[in-house]
Amino acid sequence: MIWNYFLITASISTTSWGVAAFIHKKEGFRNSLVIAGILSIALFIAFLWIQLERPPLRTLGETRLWYAFFLPIIGFITYWRWRYHWMLYYSLALSLIFLLINYLHPENFSKTLMPALQSPWFVPHVVVYIFAYAFLAASSLVAIRGLYQFYKNKLTPKLMLMADNLVYLGFAFLTLGLLFGALWAKEAWGHYWTWDPKETWAFITWMGYLVYIHFRYQHVSKSKAALWILALAFVILLVCWFGINYLPSAQFSIHTYSKAP
Repeated sequence: MIWNYFLITASISTTSWGVAAFIHKKEGFRNSLVIAGILSIALFIAFLWIQLERPPLRTLGETRLWYAFFLPIIGFITYWRWRYHWMLYYSLALSLIFLLINYLHPENFSKTLMPALQSPWFVPHVVVYIFAYAFLAASSLVAIRGLYQFYKNKLTPKLMLMADNLVYLGFAFLTLGLLFGALWAKEAWGHYWTWDPKETWAFITWMGYLVYIHFRYQHVSKSKAALWILALAFVILLVCWFGINYLPSAQFSIHTYSKAP
């Protein structure tokens, strides 16, 4: 039954956003369609939460749903703030990709929640990380766009400002995620930090975006190098998010609960 509702949700979002892309000149109607697609995913997440009797934040498939939800929101906010249509459509496209991945790799949803996840820090830790990743994913799109504009001699200060602001927001949530994770680890395993492979890559990711922030502060005019740092930082983020699961060291990680049973 859950899978059938997911197909309905994905169909509504895909149709709404597809129509919105074709009627981009009718801003009011287009925005309504974008919001309708977002609400469709939100309702499915709420339904899933009720059905599983736990936060749907355990597996990669479940977190992909949250990214599919947050990315269009951030794209819409970014468009409203800076009036970049391309950012909105890129965010919608990425969200649809996450929905497609879940369609191609369906999960057997389980109500089981490991003891380590039965903590008040579970939801805030994961949610702020998802929010951070969504903002930083948006900043990576700006980095790609900025590099393209740079090589075309069309890079604008406005684009760099947008990259900076997205990173500042994402980095703030990333920092909160690290702090909440440390408090959760102390409660679950008795230690704030154990240099677990996942924790190590989370720290490397945090450092990557800190390097970008410091570089921008010290070298405001070196936009090309800053954009490359931002793009590479997102590669590190991807390794931390799901690439770590394919590394040999992952078998020793205490974060293997993220895999579906």
